[in-house]
Amino acid sequence: MPNFQVSVVIENKPGISDPEGDTILKDLVLKGNNNDITKIRAGTILKFSITEKTKEGAKDKVLKICDELRIYNPLVSKVTATVEEL
Repeated sequence: MPNFQVSVVIENKPGISDPEGDTILKDLVLKGNNNDITKIRAGTILKFSITEKTKEGAKDKVLKICDELRIYNPLVSKVTATVEEL
């Protein structure tokens, strides 16, 4: 069976405050000439290496694991996953 890397990105949903992103933005704007940057959103990336029959199977299994382990809060978090074959 093929090996895949599933990258799961967890970030706050639009409209939910993002203090980490706001702090990074303030540091960029205050410490440099980066006035053209107007917003930064911070998030978490988890990379899973998994052996599965198909890309979709790998993605589904990893997302199911994330749901079961409550790795994120579905009320405030947006989760996206991408898969690449290793």
